[in-house]
Order: sequence, then structure tokens, then C-alpha cells
Amino acid sequence: MFFRAQRPDSTIGRRFRTSVDGFAFRAEQGHYTAQVAANAERVVDLFLALAEHMPPAVDVAIEDARSGHAWHGESLALPDVREALARLKAVLATFGGVEISIFTSEDQLTLDPVIELFIYARTDRWLYILQGKGLEERREMRPRSWALERHEFPEAPGLSDAVARLAASLHLSQT
Repeated sequence: MFFRAQRPDSTIGRRFRTSVDGFAFRAEQGHYTAQVAANAERVVDLFLALAEHMPPAVDVAIEDARSGHAWHGESLALPDVREALARLKAVLATFGGVEISIFTSEDQLTLDPVIELFIYARTDRWLYILQGKGLEERREMRPRSWALERHEFPEAPGLSDAVARLAASLHLSQT
């Protein structure tokens, strides 16, 4: 005889995501901060998906931790920025080492070199957007127990060249 219990309700998204998919959201002196934690591929995907919620013209700052080069551009078309960044999605998730910020006077999305996602804003709208992406709100996220210096990032053949091509395609100024 078999005893069967009621199956728990599950979706594909819940079944295959890691248990650390979540975010911490804080309000501090008139601005809001969110830190998102998930695996590297999901963080990069979320960065690109959340960029859809930015205004049509954005500023962009990119810093390649391996080469030390940095670029900046203002009032860029959001679809062009998202398309250019989407081409780097796989190598960014695999190797990291690049900090990318998409921002306006109201909002900022930042993917840091160790593939963490931070959101800074003047309103709490990102709380609802993150919940809509299936992330669980937590009181706080554990900080990474490690950080890498520029010379410690693993070899990433072609990543620095790809980032430089991305900066050129978006007509970013080197800083």
C-alpha cells in the first residue's frame, strides 16, 4: 500500500532557482536601496530585465576591473544599451570583473565586478518590481565573505576586448 500526500504547489521558477534568490530593501534618508542575491546567471538576467523599467534615455558607466579602463556616456537610448549589454550576458555571468551602472537622476542599477546587483532610487517602486520578478524580500542579505582585487580576477580571454567594443559601439567616453 502506498501513502500519498498532497503534492506541494510548485512552479518551474521555484523548482530550479537557488534558495538564495532574494533581495533586501532599505529606506534611508529619502532614498531606497535594494541588494539582490542569486546565482550569477540570474543576477545578470535580472540586471537586463530590470533595465526595461528605466526611462528611455539613460546614463551609463562601465569599469573593467581587469584592465582598469572606464567609460561613461550620457543620454543614451535604453534599447541600444540593453541590446549591447545582452551580447555580453554569458561572459559577464561567467567571469565577472566588470562594473556596469545604468542610471538617471532618479534611479540607478549597478552590476558590480563580483556579480552582485544593487538598486538605488528616490522612490520605492523597485520593491514591487523585484517582488514581481519572483524574488523574496529578506531583512538583510549576507555580505560576500570574499572580494577580489583587479589582479585576482580569473583570466577572461576576450572579455576586456568585448567590453571595449561595447563602449565603442555605444560611443562612450573613456575616463
